Amino acid sequence: MPADEALLAVVSEWIYRAEGDLKNATHVLMLRRQCPTETVAFHAQQCVEKYIKAALTFYEIEFPKVHDIEKLVRLLPPDTLAVFPVTEQRTLTSYAVTARYPGDFDPISLDEARQSVRIARRIRAELRKLLPKAVLLKRTNFR
Repeated sequence: MPADEALLAVVSEWIYRAEGDLKNATHVLMLRRQCPTETVAFHAQQCVEKYIKAALTFYEIEFPKVHDIEKLVRLLPPDTLAVFPVTEQRTLTSYAVTARYPGDFDPISLDEARQSVRIARRIRAELRKLLPKAVLLKRTNFR
């Protein structure tokens, strides 16, 4: 497989996995009052993280194995995500941990869970504009 194809295959895999996270978040939200909001927030964070990692991979920018959205955004070319306030980045990052593990954390409200999905959809849309259509449509068999 040529280098460009190999790179695009990895980008496509990041996108595929990000889309799965967004689907999970969206479907779980349908439970409304019975919704495990932590699950929604976690999957919204994962969607954003994976889309950013897809973009970084596409631009051939190395990134650390972190869940810190703010750190990952700083690695992107300037103005890639023009409207992504640091407060939203930090909130999503907090969901990578607080949503998954027990601890002394404030519960995530249904409104906050919905907001996390809105953010994920917005960032997804912005990043998809920067990526080639071929990787957005491609569905391959992943390991």
